[in-house]
Amino acid sequence: MTSSMGLGIDLEDIVNTALKLGASWADVRFQEYRYEYIVVENGVLKTYSTSFSRGIGVRVLVNGYQGFASTSRLDSNSIVETVKHAISIARSSSRRGVRIELEEVKPARSKVSSSFKVDPFMVDPEVKAKLLLELNKIATSIDGVRAATTSMGLQFDRRVYVSSDGGFVDLTVRLVGLSHQSIAGEAGVMERVHDSRSRVAGYEFIEKYEWEGLVREVSELAVKASRAKTPPPGSYTVILSPEVVGLLLHEAFGHASEGDSVYSGASVLAGRLGERVASRHVTIIDEGVVEGGYYHPYDDEGVRKEKTIVVEEGVLKNYLTSREIAWRLGLKPTGNARAQDYENIPLVRQTNYYMAPGDYSFDELLEGVERGLYVTGKGATGGEVNPGTGTFTFGVGVSWIIDRGELKEIVRGVSLSGMILETLMEVDAVGRDLEIRTGVFGGCGKHGQMVRVGFGGPTIRVKRITVGGR
Repeated sequence: MTSSMGLGIDLEDIVNTALKLGASWADVRFQEYRYEYIVVENGVLKTYSTSFSRGIGVRVLVNGYQGFASTSRLDSNSIVETVKHAISIARSSSRRGVRIELEEVKPARSKVSSSFKVDPFMVDPEVKAKLLLELNKIATSIDGVRAATTSMGLQFDRRVYVSSDGGFVDLTVRLVGLSHQSIAGEAGVMERVHDSRSRVAGYEFIEKYEWEGLVREVSELAVKASRAKTPPPGSYTVILSPEVVGLLLHEAFGHASEGDSVYSGASVLAGRLGERVASRHVTIIDEGVVEGGYYHPYDDEGVRKEKTIVVEEGVLKNYLTSREIAWRLGLKPTGNARAQDYENIPLVRQTNYYMAPGDYSFDELLEGVERGLYVTGKGATGGEVNPGTGTFTFGVGVSWIIDRGELKEIVRGVSLSGMILETLMEVDAVGRDLEIRTGVFGGCGKHGQMVRVGFGGPTIRVKRITVGGR
């Protein structure tokens, strides 16, 4: 394997140039990225866009101080100027910056790609647009639906990493997905319901999935929800679907377990390794390659992403780290250094963050719930979290009342709020199912960067959580 495989540039040569110009350590990240986005709204093709980018990011250490620069101009003169700029930034940092070190790792040397059968970018655009138009028509044909939006996203992302300490990783990921949203209304009340499916795969996933059933279900649920009441606010026993479990863990707990937040003191989990932070039913994992999730076998520092057990049977075992943060915290790198693209420096980020399954069937979770809620998240509207205090508020939308162990009427506009550590302590049963999802339409934002992630878990039961209604 060489660092110039089909790139037109030699990444090892760039690293050596940095060393000759005074860097004590250097790495370079090449990226080639393509994204296609198609939107049909109320029977009209509103958007068909494609974007393409290609460039390198160069990071150096000079006497323990870091510099970073990037360029999309890949001629030799521009590359040398980019290296010089990174070194200049590192030298300037020595006067007002913070000295860093990178924890030692065994250099990886690997070329890997996610599997696919049909290249999504080779499929006729008319075929893609026609599918969305047909699905959108089905959705709007259901009585009571006022508006519908159907979208498709297609991604190609190749990243090649080379470092002066022998690291080399060539990683390619293809990601495809389809999303649908229906809005229904009656007597002045409008309700929005959405659902989507994405997969690390080729266009064969789009061809094989039963999309008609998904859009019908979304539209019919929107109509039912628009006629539903909101639940009385209060404290309830709640059963959470895998999607809601994943959202709650990722936002309210996952960010708090990121080592840079821990190091800065902006995490409710700081200084709590070895302590109980959840009930014994709760095990939380961050993993690079998992069914249904995003494909992330190596991070953007060339570190192999193994399974990281963050919480084991309620006890906090690990934080997520990059090489720098591992050094600062005295821990091992966990393969969680991730950058949005070649123009950004890696940050500590989650990969596929999920709760491990337990032993309960869905019916067993329902048993014993005299009065509660079953929350699916199909009408989720986002929310607010504070990793420093562990507080959260999420709009989770359409839910079902549980009455004496049975699902009853639909309610809408549901929100959940609380303290994440208190909530995890209240988990008294965990389902044997496990669902992990990723998404091609968005991702996780942090410090102005967005990366694809996966999240999920089993269906779980929480003895007590605060519920509100819009």
